[in-house]
Amino acid sequence: MENALTVALASWIEDARERTLALVAGLPASARLGPRLTIVNPPTWEVGHVGWFAERWILRHAAGEPPLRQDGDALWDSSAVPHDTRWGLPLPSWDATLAYLAEVKRRSIAAAERVDPYFIRLAVLHEDMHGEAFLMTWQTLDYPAPRIAVRPAQDAGPLPGDARVPGGTFVMGEHDGAPFSFDNEHCAHEVRLERFSIARAPVTQAEYAAFVDDGGYARRPLWSEEGWRWREGAGAEAPACWRRQGGEWLRREFDRWVPLEPHRPVVHVCAHEAEAYCRWAGRRLPTEAEWEAAAAGEAGGDGRLAVRRRYPWGDEPPTPERANLDLAAEGPDDVAAHAAGDSAFGCRQMLGNVWEWTASDFLPYQWFTPGPYRDYSQPWFGTHRVLRGGAFATRGRLVHASFRNFYTPDRRDPFAGFRTCAP
Repeated sequence: MENALTVALASWIEDARERTLALVAGLPASARLGPRLTIVNPPTWEVGHVGWFAERWILRHAAGEPPLRQDGDALWDSSAVPHDTRWGLPLPSWDATLAYLAEVKRRSIAAAERVDPYFIRLAVLHEDMHGEAFLMTWQTLDYPAPRIAVRPAQDAGPLPGDARVPGGTFVMGEHDGAPFSFDNEHCAHEVRLERFSIARAPVTQAEYAAFVDDGGYARRPLWSEEGWRWREGAGAEAPACWRRQGGEWLRREFDRWVPLEPHRPVVHVCAHEAEAYCRWAGRRLPTEAEWEAAAAGEAGGDGRLAVRRRYPWGDEPPTPERANLDLAAEGPDDVAAHAAGDSAFGCRQMLGNVWEWTASDFLPYQWFTPGPYRDYSQPWFGTHRVLRGGAFATRGRLVHASFRNFYTPDRRDPFAGFRTCAP
């Protein structure tokens, strides 16, 4: 008889696959390969890769089954297939790819009772990540938004001011006893922090527009050397997906242009842009330790940092009242929305809405050991920057206060913004 865990994991497999198919359902045949860009994958390749990854770890690794396709590794192993070759591979037809996904799903559900749950979680959360990557691709390529969101973004106004986080010793990272965590979250370790002030909310579109209108992109002293090289090379004069029309700023949301909503968080800015804004505003980005302390820390009886929470609001999983996740909304909500999700120190939206850049390079924690999927973290240490928190398109089962996302600091396609700290 199936136990409760098996049923739950089987439902995760089903849910993740339903979301993948819903995201690609409206994609016309002409768009299934797409243009060759360094920041996107061919959609038809990425769909096959999602199925291959589940087969690789659930069926072949955990269940010991033989490969479903003898050419699967040569087509879809992202560790071995160079990115720029993926457009020229002899990929199966769209229908054959979807049939492959259906067979992998059927066999994975059948195997759920007899395999290590770790590998089911790994495959499902990997598919969740690619679901968000599909949306990033649709945004990058001006494709229409998928018809999944159940509500429009919320108007809730601004949330000015800082939260004060006390100093102390804070336990950062994920404990070994967690049901699942990625290797870069290990191992939980103590960090010593001085007290600091951090914005209660991310930087808004109106706040960022003031920086742009004040000539921020042309003022060399506001930019780091690396950031200025990026700005000149990219020809950036405003965030990605912004343009002026008739004296006002518009932003592109998938395939449509809309006026800026002043109290929504700015999104599609890279780390260099975030840092330049901070210098203009007399602020700075938080380190990832500061971010995690503000999100998950609590003050002890002596007023110093003490125990931590799994989520900003406590240990219960996300709900729509607490966080804008799971593509429930068409995009980011105003920064004052979701008061029920406040951290112990009064920071809002530290899970969901937009990812947040930090000042920290993506590096291993002390005693880092690669997980079974060895290429998840290790190849990217030292070249990427840490983002925290999750976005409106992120699945709620994926993120918690210690989850670490990572991109190179020049990337503007993630659904990323930032919040600032006092200098």
